[in-house]
Amino acid sequence: MVAQGSAEPPSEDLSRLAELHGVATSYSPSPGRTVAASATAVTLALAALGVDTARPAAALAARERELRDRLLPPTVVCWSGSPPASLGNLPRGTRLRIETEQGETRAAADQLPSGIHRLTATAPDGRVAESHLVVAPARLPTTTGRSYGLLVQLYSLLSRRSWGMGDLGDLTELTAWAGRALGAGFVQVNPLHAAVPGAPTDPSPYRPSSRRFPDPVHLRVEDVPEYAHVTDREAVRSLAERAGRLREAVLDKGALIDRDAVWELKREALELVREVPLGPGRRAAYVDFLAEEGEALEDHATWCALAEVHGSDWSRWPAGLRDPRSPETARARAELMDRVDFHCRLAWLTDAQLVASQRAAREAGMPVGIIHDLAVGVHPGGADAWAQQDYFAAGTSVGAPPDAFNARGQDWGLPPWRPDRLAASGYAPYRRLLKALFRYAGALRIDHVMGLFRLWWVPQGHPPTEGTYIRYDAEAMLAILVLEASRAGAMVIGEDLGTVEPGVRETLRERGVLGTSVLWFERDWEGDGRPLPPERWRADCLATATTHDLPSTAARLTGEHVELRYRLGLLTRELAEERTEAAADTGEWLEVLARLGLLHGTGGGHSTLTEEAEIQAVHRFLLRTPARLVGVWLPDAVGDRRPQNLPGTWDQYPNWRLPIADAEGRPVTLEGLAGSPRLHALVDVLRGPRAAGPG
Repeated sequence: MVAQGSAEPPSEDLSRLAELHGVATSYSPSPGRTVAASATAVTLALAALGVDTARPAAALAARERELRDRLLPPTVVCWSGSPPASLGNLPRGTRLRIETEQGETRAAADQLPSGIHRLTATAPDGRVAESHLVVAPARLPTTTGRSYGLLVQLYSLLSRRSWGMGDLGDLTELTAWAGRALGAGFVQVNPLHAAVPGAPTDPSPYRPSSRRFPDPVHLRVEDVPEYAHVTDREAVRSLAERAGRLREAVLDKGALIDRDAVWELKREALELVREVPLGPGRRAAYVDFLAEEGEALEDHATWCALAEVHGSDWSRWPAGLRDPRSPETARARAELMDRVDFHCRLAWLTDAQLVASQRAAREAGMPVGIIHDLAVGVHPGGADAWAQQDYFAAGTSVGAPPDAFNARGQDWGLPPWRPDRLAASGYAPYRRLLKALFRYAGALRIDHVMGLFRLWWVPQGHPPTEGTYIRYDAEAMLAILVLEASRAGAMVIGEDLGTVEPGVRETLRERGVLGTSVLWFERDWEGDGRPLPPERWRADCLATATTHDLPSTAARLTGEHVELRYRLGLLTRELAEERTEAAADTGEWLEVLARLGLLHGTGGGHSTLTEEAEIQAVHRFLLRTPARLVGVWLPDAVGDRRPQNLPGTWDQYPNWRLPIADAEGRPVTLEGLAGSPRLHALVDVLRGPRAAGPG
């Protein structure tokens, strides 16, 4: 069945032109149902790719001629052990010249080392083409054995040393304790990307200013070596007192985490740190960092310095400063060199503490260590969008089409990368991003991993229903991901929840990328819709009971997630109906747990069980699956009822601002977690005889 949109569909020429540029003219929200994209959506998507559609027939002819005459695509992929498919289409007698990343010159594409090489093809008729040649391992190694670990939003993990929110010192302590005392194999955290400064700062870690550089708000100031040598000791004492008040407000007085107040305090401290001269060794390390990061760091620090003067939305800056390569920007950078150096220094200090955290995790015996999270995009007014604007599609943002859960679709407000510009550069910004993250990640979780294949582009000023899918070269995106992860000896986990087009999960699994499986979503959707038995779960995944965007397990088991949405006016049906459906869903799972004998201490009935025992049973179930990684949402370990983020809310709920708390809503410190009997009882479940793998 084909369902047409309300607007006119594209003409035949426009449809063919769209196809040749990777722009979809329809999509399938569910099996057997196809929705046509409107001509407006297709035209605006093509315009964002620089395609003039005023005369579709002429544009189509030009595109067909361009593709017909092209010897090579701008980026060619070669999986180790297999020749590049595109080279088989070259005219007979074409000569190849390959300059490898290692500095060698080859005349054939076989037996090449992994890397990003330069390929030149010269055809017998004199045509010459240059291309980036990506040679990657066929797949990432499969993990041996099983690991369990903790999932936590770092800002929510306060210790008695935190300055009002969790920091990298707390992360280091958590990993050292979890690895040594609990036998955990990993800790997964939220994106630690640089946020857009402002008052108030957007607290969401999934809408950053830059994915390329981390946020210095996460620094443990006392762990910066120069902090001990600040000469103004009265200022240091004042900072410690104010930090204590921020911490106590959250932990003892019910205040929300105030990121802006924390950053203001840390900024003052770091300004003092900057006055302390670096020793010769530290100076040499900083100079090396500047040289290694090069123009990318200079751009990021320049944006930060300009934002202090002109505000954090570069589209509102004076015209000359909107171009990172303009003479006006060069002059401003020189005038603000002191501030540029300050922000470079912050990037260096934060990078060093991130590296130290991963090192501590490995030294604690964790086979994986820290799993970092890569957000799907960046803020349109932020540093990356300014510095890399040639790579972003102007006038569009990423979102999702209408589906059964959201009839209006979604607009996430994040500008998408242009696939054509990425390919022409050999995916340079993507490569640099991955390389930077893998420097301190034992594994990388990729939010909305389906975006490696296609993204829903929403034209500015139009509703999400007026969007369409744009296809990316998934083979190239995956090859570079596998290449950089293998170089770092790291794992990759794709967040593949929700609607996933056919073949995506299979392709990811083929390349060694793990998926994400959440208990409540794992049902036999192609059969009776009942909970999926543990033996039918996939092995190549991270299995969890919940995520940062879902209710905590305690809230789901008690039905408190429905009551919360009712209090906030978010229900779309009657309260009784929502309660009944939620109870039925939970009841089905509890029946499965009882039937499998996982609800310990009962004869199969569960009416008298506490939700703590039910949470333990949920995790026993996860251990029955073949999943290679099993994750525990850290707030679940102490019975926290509150979600960290409630999708569909903005100021109605304190998203991204809550500390970890117990079942009564009392904040629990890192020290409290380490001494929690409830947490240790759950860990005993995870470390029991079945923890080594499915029976």
